[in-house]
Amino acid sequence: MKLYNTLSRKIEEFVPIEKGKVKIYACGPTVYNFAHIGNLRTFIFDDLLRRSLKYLDFEVREVMNITDIDDKTIFASGGDKKKFQDLTKKYEEDFWQNLSSLNIEKPEITPRATEYVEKIAKFVEGLLEKGYAYKGEDGSIYFSISKFSEYGKLSRLDKSGIKAGARVNQDSYTKENLADFVLWKAWDKDDGEIFWNPADFLGAETKLEKGRPGWHIECSVMAGDNLGETLDIHTGAVDLIFPHHENEIAQSEAMSGKKFVNFWLHGEHLLVDGKKMSKSLGNFYTLFDLEKKGFSALDFRYLCLSAHWRDKLNFTWQSLEAARNARLRAKKILTSCPSFSSSSPSFPRRRESTNSDCHPELARPERSRRVSGSHLQKFRSALENDLNLPGALAIFWQMLRDDSSSSSSPSSRGSTNSISADEKLATALEMDKVFGLELGKVGDEKIPENVLELLKKRKIARSSGDYGEADKLREKIEKLGFVVEDSGEESRAVRKS
Repeated sequence: MKLYNTLSRKIEEFVPIEKGKVKIYACGPTVYNFAHIGNLRTFIFDDLLRRSLKYLDFEVREVMNITDIDDKTIFASGGDKKKFQDLTKKYEEDFWQNLSSLNIEKPEITPRATEYVEKIAKFVEGLLEKGYAYKGEDGSIYFSISKFSEYGKLSRLDKSGIKAGARVNQDSYTKENLADFVLWKAWDKDDGEIFWNPADFLGAETKLEKGRPGWHIECSVMAGDNLGETLDIHTGAVDLIFPHHENEIAQSEAMSGKKFVNFWLHGEHLLVDGKKMSKSLGNFYTLFDLEKKGFSALDFRYLCLSAHWRDKLNFTWQSLEAARNARLRAKKILTSCPSFSSSSPSFPRRRESTNSDCHPELARPERSRRVSGSHLQKFRSALENDLNLPGALAIFWQMLRDDSSSSSSPSSRGSTNSISADEKLATALEMDKVFGLELGKVGDEKIPENVLELLKKRKIARSSGDYGEADKLREKIEKLGFVVEDSGEESRAVRKS
């Protein structure tokens, strides 16, 4: 497998530290607000990487942190401890719900920064002892970037403009403000009730005053504690290259004396109508905003598959609608296969649960499913070529379009363009282990709350004999991308195919 490494600016052959096993650290969310779809594109990329590695027979151990203590979480809570705890819990729960809706696999380890404060403080003390850190006049502990000769190697920094003794206390800053960065922040009035006293667990002689960790040190400690001193892969969005990931390298390598990460993978930005997402521009969207317009989270996942992870993705409502149509078209083709056709219960009955999300016929372990080896080989090659998901998606559609009309005859079996309907189904489900689009799932998709609310109002209108209002509500539901199906007094919404 070959991957583009930000550190070398080249596509390199990926060889894990331990044969067949991959250690990944993914920078997780800062839980001070709802995640927007730009954030979620990064986590979809991370999930596609994880699924691809597993498909290629690697054993994956992944850590994704939760940043629940930093400048943003404290500012959002106003320094109130109870509000801080409630706020971070609320947004963390919403984040995991988003990932579930997007069919993103949860990493094996998901530590919170607040659970690591004692280990972080000990790490900072270690950097002080090694001479890489010092105490500033404000009581905070800073990392001396001049002491680490390789500082800037990830982001290709020009260090000629560094001013001796310059320091930056904020978590986020630009290259123009290059300076020694904070490891441990001494308490000030803006922190309110959010602080720790290192003397309680390090002893009274510690140089660390009452305060809290800096943002960058949190990831160094959580990564090293769970995965060791050297990682195979570290992922994140491109805007984390500097200062966050640059500072992680400095801290970790100064402490261990070893290379921190072999492969740095950075997902590109998501644009909205060609512009950077911004609340002030009114183009700041969450997954809930998409669902309110009748789209599924999996529609957005499909859209993310259409662009290479190193390319910017331009989000428009038209492109999302095209993604939805393509996903539903693929599902319609597959559900028309013989293996799907006869056993599905019809509305309003619901199917019995099985040991699989796939059709009951496909859930039988003894069933022999023939796949198209030639298509799967091309699919595998696309994954091995710098995680080329758009290429893999093209192979998927090529497979669905290949002629199946005569493939049941023995003479057609040798043709590369002959594949039976059942082979298409089995091959598609194999590919979907990476895509994560739930193409083999039978049953109702999640219906957005606003559509369910319209259904309730329509039911009331019908029961009271106000059929004019019921028709208007049906039209509203249809504009959101759903068809209303009535069965006696009951109704349901089905996503348009």
